[in-house]
Amino acid sequence: MRTHTCPSCAARVSPDDLICFTCGANLPRPTAIRDDPPLPTTIMQEYMRRDENTGPISSAVLRLAFPTGNVEVPAGTSLLLGRDPAESLVAAAFSQFENVSRRHATVTMDDAGHATIRDEHSTNGTFVNGDRVLPGNTVRLADGDRVRLAADVAAEVLLPRQEPDPASLSRPEAGNGA
Repeated sequence: MRTHTCPSCAARVSPDDLICFTCGANLPRPTAIRDDPPLPTTIMQEYMRRDENTGPISSAVLRLAFPTGNVEVPAGTSLLLGRDPAESLVAAAFSQFENVSRRHATVTMDDAGHATIRDEHSTNGTFVNGDRVLPGNTVRLADGDRVRLAADVAAEVLLPRQEPDPASLSRPEAGNGA
């Protein structure tokens, strides 16, 4: 059996994967012709290339609890929510909802574990806690928020509690009266 690796970071990938879950690169499709132009870099690749020296990626995972199942987004990645299986890895979760756009919204979890959602100019809107996200705009998500795609596809946002960075905690020095 032939081993598949990511052309960007050389991580092992499954033959069925569309993206590399290590670096976020688009993987070549098996039916691609060698003369095809290369796929454009993803937003996450550009983000990671810009911020290579920022430190380790958080182990946090954003979970959106939809009635059709959970959608999980690890730190350092983004995921398109929508009905188009060629665009969204989780299209099956929305296939029965005609009012969800093919490219509805993008959820991003940055390296530090902060989550956002951006409306991708959807037809019926993206909502956070009942407020509409303007098309093309990004809104920060917090643990316990309610995300709604169109009229009736709602999810609860579950984010792990952020632990304080041990380096940011300090003790008073001896002799300064603290």
